[in-house]
Amino acid sequence: MEFSKNGNPVSIIMIEDDEGHARLIERNIRRAGVNNEIIAFANGTAALDYLFGPDGTGEISARRSILILLDLNLPDMTGVDILSKVKSNPHLHRTPVIVLTTTDDQREIKHCYDLGANVYITKPVDYDNFANAIRQLGLFFAVMQIPTSE
Repeated sequence: MEFSKNGNPVSIIMIEDDEGHARLIERNIRRAGVNNEIIAFANGTAALDYLFGPDGTGEISARRSILILLDLNLPDMTGVDILSKVKSNPHLHRTPVIVLTTTDDQREIKHCYDLGANVYITKPVDYDNFANAIRQLGLFFAVMQIPTSE
C-alpha cells in the first residue's frame, strides 16, 4: 500500500541518527505494507536543508507531500528545535510530524504536542517491543489522512 495526498505519493522524511534504529524503522514500515519512499537524514542540519530548500523559506516543501518521522536526540540539534522550526513555518506547519524517541519524560511529550507534533511514540530499548511499536505506526500510516497544505 502507498498513501498519498491529492493523488501524489507521500514521502516519509526520517530524521534518525542511529543507523540501527533507522534500519529497524524502515524494515518494520515495509513489513507493515507501506511502500512509500523513505528519505533518511542522520542529522537535523541536512534534514532542515532539504525541508526549507536552498532559499531557506520552506516554500519548496509546500509542493511536496511529506510526513516527518523525527527522533529528538540528534548530534547537531534537538528534534524539538526541528519540530518548532517546521511547525512555525507557513509552508510546513501542516506537515504531519511523528516523534519517535527514547525520551518518555512527560514534560517533553507535552512540549512536543504543544509545538504541534501529531503523534509521539516512545522507542522501547527492547527491540521486539520497538518493532511492535513501528508495526503499529505502519497501521497508523494506513488510516492516516495527510492534510492539504494551504
